[in-house]
Amino acid sequence: MKNDAYRMTQCGTFIVEFAVIVPLLLTFLFGIVEMARIMYIYNTLQDATRRAAFGASVTDYSQQAAMHLLRQRAIFRETPGELILGAPITDDHLRIDYLSLVRNSDNSLAMTPIESARMPSCPARNRVTCTADPNDSTCIRFVRVRVCDPADTTHCQPVYYKPLFGLFPATARMPTSTTIVPAATLGYTSGQAPCP
Repeated sequence: MKNDAYRMTQCGTFIVEFAVIVPLLLTFLFGIVEMARIMYIYNTLQDATRRAAFGASVTDYSQQAAMHLLRQRAIFRETPGELILGAPITDDHLRIDYLSLVRNSDNSLAMTPIESARMPSCPARNRVTCTADPNDSTCIRFVRVRVCDPADTTHCQPVYYKPLFGLFPATARMPTSTTIVPAATLGYTSGQAPCP
C-alpha cells in the first residue's frame, strides 16, 4: 500500500514538472527556429540583391518581361511569389534603380537616381548618351538594388519581419540589403541601332 501511494505521488510530481518544463522548452525551441530563420532571411536578401544587381546590369531595362523574370530569379523562383521560407518577401520587394554619376558644382561626383521619365529609351541610346558625356544626368553608370516595401514607391521603407510562430512580436525590420554594381551592357548588343 505504501508503494502505491509513493508511486502516485511520484506520478503527480512528474506531471507537474512536465507541465512546467514543456512550455519553456517549446518556447526555447521555437525561439531557436525563429532566430535561424531571421539569419537565413538576412543572408538570402543580401544574395538576392546581389543576383538582381548583376542581372540588371546586363539586362535590357526597357523589356518589362525580362525585368520581371530577373527579379523572380533573384529570389530563386521562376514564377511570381514569395521567397521560400522568407515571407513576406516577394519579387516585388526588389527595387532596381539606375544611377548616373553627376558632377556637382564643387567638382565632386555623386551617384544620382535617374527618374523613370528621364531614362534613356533603350540601352543603345544610353550608350550614345554616355559616349557623348559620361557625367550626363541620364547616362546610366550604376545599378542599385534594394529590398523595399512595394507599397511605398517614393522612399525605400524597410519590410517588417513576419514570424512563423505567433509567440514572438513582428517588430524587427529586415535590412534594405543594398547592392550597387557598375552598369555593364544593360542588354546592348553590338551593332544595335539607337532607338528614338
